[in-house]
Amino acid sequence: MNEINSGKPEKTFEVILQPIGRRITVPQGFTILDAARLAGVELVAICGGEGVCGTCRVRVVEGKLSELNLSEEGELSDDDIKKGFRLACQAEILGDLQIDIPPESFTTPQRLQLEGQEIPTELDPPVTGLDVSVSPANLADLRSDLSRLRSAIPAANQADFHVNLKVTASLPGCLRSTNGNVRLALRKHELVSILPIGSPLFGLAVDIGTTKLAAYLINLETGETAAKAGAMNPQIAYGEDVISRILYANEHVDGAKTLQSRLVETLNNLLADLSREVNIHPDQVVEAVMVGNTAMHHLFAGLPVRQLGESPYVAAVGEAMDFIGRDIGLQMAEGAYVYMPPNIAGYVGADHVAMLLGADLSQVNQTTIALDIGTNTEISLFHNGKHYCCSCASGPAFEGAHIHSGMRAAPGAIERVKIDGAEVRIQTIGDAAAVGICGSGILDVVAELLKSGLLDRRGVLKGDHPALRMEEKNTQFVLVPAERTGIGKDVCVSRQDVNEIQLAKAAIRAGVEVLLAEAGIVDDDIESFIVAGAFGTYLDIGSAVQIGMFPDIPRQRYQQVGNAAGGGARKLLVSQHQRLVADAFARNVKYVELATHPDFMKIYVKALSFA
Repeated sequence: MNEINSGKPEKTFEVILQPIGRRITVPQGFTILDAARLAGVELVAICGGEGVCGTCRVRVVEGKLSELNLSEEGELSDDDIKKGFRLACQAEILGDLQIDIPPESFTTPQRLQLEGQEIPTELDPPVTGLDVSVSPANLADLRSDLSRLRSAIPAANQADFHVNLKVTASLPGCLRSTNGNVRLALRKHELVSILPIGSPLFGLAVDIGTTKLAAYLINLETGETAAKAGAMNPQIAYGEDVISRILYANEHVDGAKTLQSRLVETLNNLLADLSREVNIHPDQVVEAVMVGNTAMHHLFAGLPVRQLGESPYVAAVGEAMDFIGRDIGLQMAEGAYVYMPPNIAGYVGADHVAMLLGADLSQVNQTTIALDIGTNTEISLFHNGKHYCCSCASGPAFEGAHIHSGMRAAPGAIERVKIDGAEVRIQTIGDAAAVGICGSGILDVVAELLKSGLLDRRGVLKGDHPALRMEEKNTQFVLVPAERTGIGKDVCVSRQDVNEIQLAKAAIRAGVEVLLAEAGIVDDDIESFIVAGAFGTYLDIGSAVQIGMFPDIPRQRYQQVGNAAGGGARKLLVSQHQRLVADAFARNVKYVELATHPDFMKIYVKALSFA
């Protein structure tokens, strides 16, 4: 690591390391690798920083660095350089900087939530296989390949049978390489792929989260999940939340196109990895389902998002969508479609519809709250046959953003905290040395501070505890002192951090209370409280209740269901009936706009306090 000059004060710059969400201030001349190590973010650097292995590739989003040197020019391709990649060990920091670290450059992966409850679904996939034998052309039969294919399929399939140009182009080669014995992947009467006879058909289901992606490769004939993988949403490098990405799309030339292409590129990498794992060809992936909040939905599909950032925040498309994946660059079968379920509102998207399906709420009889916590939290209430829904801006605090020592869930992030008298006990992801604190950890800290009497109802740190200190007129609670961290600095929680959690928890609780008021019921009437999503999987329900984010109802009424949106996407992939159910969810709901609700602000202000 470069030495800090002990003479006159050095210029210092802020470095933001995405997608992990770490921020670090370093002096001019530090390399990106130096900054990452100081922040506790371990990058692959096989050569030890000599610039000869090319393993510490990072992509510059914004900021000033030293010029490319000979080592970088030798290790990076022209395409890499054009895309903004640098070698972390060679690029010196000359200004405030934001970088995007690709998955392969991390020594250990971030935690990605892929698991969710599996609910049996009757198989009724939109794409089915039909094996046919096509007679070869000869001098006595000079019909076109397409004409001979048509005559080989059963009469019931010939009506309205059609093939798009790209699939037609693959027909001659496929017929000749298989001696005319082929499997047709049919979406009703449309041919989407031509494969060797007997080839199994697969579909891709993806939950496009604002922060994370969860992808599942599904066998359409059995309904089984053949493989699954996760990745960080690469759009994080352009904005940590939905609003900042909408602004990026609106304010930069080709901004929306950049966000779409970066996402599609990552999805293609995931699909390639999944296909290799199962040993299939991309032409066997004949259908995809993509779910995401309304902004993610629009950015992925190439729809405008400006109106989502301006009152009254209206979606460009609310209905379910079908389009050919290759049209936006997805490397699937030539004629494979992408299905996207309907959006409910500008800030309640297709992912919430999928979550409701994944949680099996289409026939719910109990009074049920179902929510998925994120930078934007969507909440549904089912009561007496009616469905109410709202969206609240809970902010990025539960992702570790805007928190003094905050980070996303990765090795070294504090995820559990217990204050026992003078002792502060922590648990980190991977049992690594602490380098920061993630959402479940900050929730625990606030709950423990309240229980210990070290935090008052206004969010003010108080009392006498060896971990409490005053730092530049800001009270802090030290979780791990510098000598025991992986970054050589204290990991602590500040008054401002507590305030960020207050804002987030108040938004969520106010959303719940407004829906209860709309239905004319109270907390005790809730019979089932379902918490979905990555953060919802790892948070401690007791801590959420302690700080007032969730109602104080019997714990057995709470259920954490994991990635229910991903589960819903899988159901939509294998069942046309579930697509009808999704349409019904979006059609038969009372959406409550919190911004215009007469009681929201009163409820929100009350929820800011810790009871």
